[in-house]
Amino acid sequence: MRAHEIYIHIPFCVKKCGYCDFLSFPAGRDVQRDYVDALLRQIREYRERSGRRIPVSTVFFGGGTPTVPEAAWTGEILEALREIFAVEPDAEISMESNPGTLTKEKLAAYRSYGVNRLSIGCQSMDDGELERLGRIHTRADFLDSFRMAREAGFDNINIDLMSALPGQTLESWERGLRQVCSLKPEHISAYSLIIEEETPFFDRYAEQEKLRGSGCDLTVDGGELSESDRLPDEETERRMYRRTEEILAASGYVRYEISNYAKIGRECRHNLGYWTLVPYLGFGLGASSYLEKSPDGSRFVRYRTTADLKKYLAGDFVPRDMEQLTLKDRQSEFMILGLRLMQGVSLQEFTEKFGVPMREVYEPAIRKYTAQGLLEICDGRLRLTGDGVSVSNVVMADFLQDSE
Repeated sequence: MRAHEIYIHIPFCVKKCGYCDFLSFPAGRDVQRDYVDALLRQIREYRERSGRRIPVSTVFFGGGTPTVPEAAWTGEILEALREIFAVEPDAEISMESNPGTLTKEKLAAYRSYGVNRLSIGCQSMDDGELERLGRIHTRADFLDSFRMAREAGFDNINIDLMSALPGQTLESWERGLRQVCSLKPEHISAYSLIIEEETPFFDRYAEQEKLRGSGCDLTVDGGELSESDRLPDEETERRMYRRTEEILAASGYVRYEISNYAKIGRECRHNLGYWTLVPYLGFGLGASSYLEKSPDGSRFVRYRTTADLKKYLAGDFVPRDMEQLTLKDRQSEFMILGLRLMQGVSLQEFTEKFGVPMREVYEPAIRKYTAQGLLEICDGRLRLTGDGVSVSNVVMADFLQDSE
């Protein structure tokens, strides 16, 4: 049986950030404990439904901030996973965290439970930028968290950084990148801020998003935006994007996915599995799953858990939005997710997986974007060029097929 990945959603955070549209919120200790109890029931009920002891290659605790609840509860969750699933001895077990929620005691506990990869949400090395983002930590807090993680024995650490922040300049972005590189983490995720609907940032910056580059006056809530509140203009954002790869490459980080860089051999195995359609099981509030064969025998299905906390705590784990993927759905996902990787997608693997050559399905899109210099075929793989990465969403949209 093919090894699966497992995602555990911990929705709790200290404070909801103004840009965040994830399923997350603050909650007291009692609610957190009730949630962990429900999570343990959901995990055990899956075994009863599936009747199989599935091999597991990676476990990823995401959120929210998984390091908000008591560390001992993480141990309970991992104990249940090892009881129900065949978690491989060398499985990658990752945990997202935020500075301000980590202590020496928590980090030592995570290590004892088998967590072997830590992701720290730094986001910026500038205190002013962090304050405008509404983060709970400072640059000094992050540095303390990173130091404690190293002292606890974590030798596989990712640092999250965000560009195109309010008041951010090209110089402050470059300075932050170099400071993070000097710490020598094994992995760096570098994302641009996206203004998502139904967030406070959308209410504040949606108008500027429309006006950026137009030369119009920028206002918010009827008043003019101060320089420190404004988002960088489009040209500055493009320069940040280009400089990211240049600075990280100079420090020995290889770009292996559009927004992810790693030292050789330190790529995130969980995310690589997601981008290459490895089956995954999601447990927790609103978590999604993708299975090549579901417990009821259906092939290639996707579903999610309820996003209603009250229902989840009451034991409602019934799969929702169950979708059986068609051949076209799977081909589209194979291409769109695979093109996020710098190595691209294998022409041979496409043929082996779907029984038809890639060009037979996608010849118009391949011809169009190779002619424009946005795609290239190299060593039997179709991949984005450097120019193609910068407009990847446009390119990938042409690989989305209408469902059968």
